[in-house]
Amino acid sequence: MASDNSVLLVNPNQIKPPVAPIALDYLASALTESGCKVDILDLCFSTDTLADIRRCFTSNSASIVAITLRNTDDTSFATRDFFLPEIKGIADCLRECTTAPIVIGGSGFSVASEAVLEFCGLDLGIWGEGEYSLPLLVDRILKDEDYRNVPGAVYRVKKGFHRNSPTYIDLTKMPAPRRDAVDSRRYYMEGGMGSIETKRGCPKKCIYCADPLGKGSKVRLRSPASVADEIELLLGMGIDHIHICDSEFNYPYEHARSVCREIIDRGLGSRVRWYAYCSPAPFDEDLARLFIQAGCAGVNFGVDSANDRMLLELGRDFTAEDIARTAEICHRSGLVFMYDLLLGGPGETHDSLKETIEAMKRMSPHRVGASLGVRVYPKTSLARMVLQQGPVETNPNLHGERNASFLAPVFYLSAELGDDASTYLEGLIGEDERFMFMAGEASSTNYNYNANTVLVDAIRDGYRGAFWDILRRLEEETV
Repeated sequence: MASDNSVLLVNPNQIKPPVAPIALDYLASALTESGCKVDILDLCFSTDTLADIRRCFTSNSASIVAITLRNTDDTSFATRDFFLPEIKGIADCLRECTTAPIVIGGSGFSVASEAVLEFCGLDLGIWGEGEYSLPLLVDRILKDEDYRNVPGAVYRVKKGFHRNSPTYIDLTKMPAPRRDAVDSRRYYMEGGMGSIETKRGCPKKCIYCADPLGKGSKVRLRSPASVADEIELLLGMGIDHIHICDSEFNYPYEHARSVCREIIDRGLGSRVRWYAYCSPAPFDEDLARLFIQAGCAGVNFGVDSANDRMLLELGRDFTAEDIARTAEICHRSGLVFMYDLLLGGPGETHDSLKETIEAMKRMSPHRVGASLGVRVYPKTSLARMVLQQGPVETNPNLHGERNASFLAPVFYLSAELGDDASTYLEGLIGEDERFMFMAGEASSTNYNYNANTVLVDAIRDGYRGAFWDILRRLEEETV
């Protein structure tokens, strides 16, 4: 790392099973393209984090240190594991080891930039995408030039922080990622899958979603050819199970079709097994057929509810009828699928909860993820709604560490469900093995992927694929 333009990228994410830090791979490519020398301090597999940080700096130096923050917490109502105290400890140790400027970014940072900087005692970050802004920021800092007009920069001023508007890059002009910055093969062997993006940005109005905060509300597409090129790159590394990280792969509909056709035309459909998040609409027989031909092994549909009133409350743009129709298409086509529920939002009642669970049983997806309690993220419509209801300290719908910044995990659980929401939900589900819960205990129905020893052991034993599908196969093989 001993060069004037060296950048040390730090991955502090220690969730297990490990999730490959795709952002660092993409950032490293952009930094290298700009002429920087890039090194990675990947703490995911560290057994002594602080010692490994100190060891990194005993023989090396860096001009800039950049930390990626993927998540601030595990988003689980049951466990509410807050990651930032550990991140602060890492930042403190980095400050002890180097005088280089420390920059923080990533999807977790973009959700609550100023609050994260304050909590971690840092002065500088980038919210939104970093492929353009981070190389520019590095260049300005190394030249001792004013960086305060860098797009997406968030920096400390006399009274708090100032943030600049981000620049959302044209993905068709982004240099092809090399995917060699992190140990992708190790992540695959211990995490069970690789990852890829086909687009960024979402214009939808889901009241709880923080994704547009970091990636924008306008959809920007990669070319199908570049996506297929990257899949071939991963296959060359021996990574043949891939998760598409798009918030909803089938939106826009024609883009998903084009990507699938490119994969099929290159003969990759028989070589790769991929998973995706999708919306239940738009989805039809033709798209299901293309998915399967292109190597799709399973789809996680974010449906949230099967009650039309609740879907409207949550800002979704589909109906319970759409959900039922998509289930029928998947069953007819033989496509393995999961429905993801987000229960307990504004206006949820015992009746709406019952309607949703009964509908799931009729539709019979291969798995149903049942998350009770909606994480409130700052700057979302849900956060604004909560603040309009009065002080967070006395709001009967809120659970967790009540903080008006919503930095520490706080969840919305409709007070109309009373004090027995979890017990009532478990009673509705009964012994139906298709349902998975966001829980803390180790089991094949544990839908919390943080510190999930069942998944860790299964992947070590050779299972590959999306975590929900690994849990499904484990359950079915023990019946």
